Amino acid sequence: MRHEKWSCPKCSNNEFETDVFQATGGAFAKVFDVQNKKFTTVSCTQCQYTEIYKADTSRLDNIFDFFTG
Repeated sequence: MRHEKWSCPKCSNNEFETDVFQATGGAFAKVFDVQNKKFTTVSCTQCQYTEIYKADTSRLDNIFDFFTG
């Protein structure tokens, strides 16, 4: 994906890929294997530099809208 609003801070490339992952946080979540933390990543397609954003579901939608809108 290419977007003029995003530029890799390492190589200035404008092409990137986004992804989402979930992780556990806290003792309760670890004991019951609950993935209660959500993150989105933006990775440069040239140098693979990756930024990670922690946000609730509605904020993740806003991040995706920013990069794809």
